[in-house]
Amino acid sequence: MAAVNSTMLPLGTPAPEFALPDADGNTVSLGQFDGATAYLVAFICNHCPYVLHLRKDLARLADEYQHRGVAVIAINANDAECYPDDSPERMKSQIFEAGYTFPYLVDESQGVAKAYRAACTPDFYVFDRDRYLCYRGQFDESRPGNGVSVTGSDVRAALDATLEGERILDDVQKPSIGCNIKWKPGNEPDYFGKA
Repeated sequence: MAAVNSTMLPLGTPAPEFALPDADGNTVSLGQFDGATAYLVAFICNHCPYVLHLRKDLARLADEYQHRGVAVIAINANDAECYPDDSPERMKSQIFEAGYTFPYLVDESQGVAKAYRAACTPDFYVFDRDRYLCYRGQFDESRPGNGVSVTGSDVRAALDATLEGERILDDVQKPSIGCNIKWKPGNEPDYFGKA
């Protein structure tokens, strides 16, 4: 598995809008979550070992922060034609197995991933209640095989600071690392390979 880093979208970037289908075909938009205390947008997929490594902890973190008014949304932008493990049908299994309580959406055109400059799975973004980017980067220091426990400490600290109205310094934000998003042939963004 080739490890790719986040592109680290500039802090203060407004959250790009989207309206995407979930695994059952129901459209979910960012606007449906108006009034959230903060937003956590995660680019994940079904088969990436980096995502599989933390999926149950992501589910627990999401459930905890949803109870605090945070909107949590996950997006799968992988090319399901070339990578059938990332199909909507397999997403349904993943939702059940991981215990996801949040919308898990399909970005078939990969346009939303490009708008967020997403590069890898997993890739995490925290926005404040006004939908300005406060944090982007890793879930925590844990990686498959490195022996570090999965805690979600970086995303957790970012959400806590955001909910308290505190600024998160750029120099404490570390890029996420994971498998590259599986771009459709010819659809690779200009930043692909530069993460």
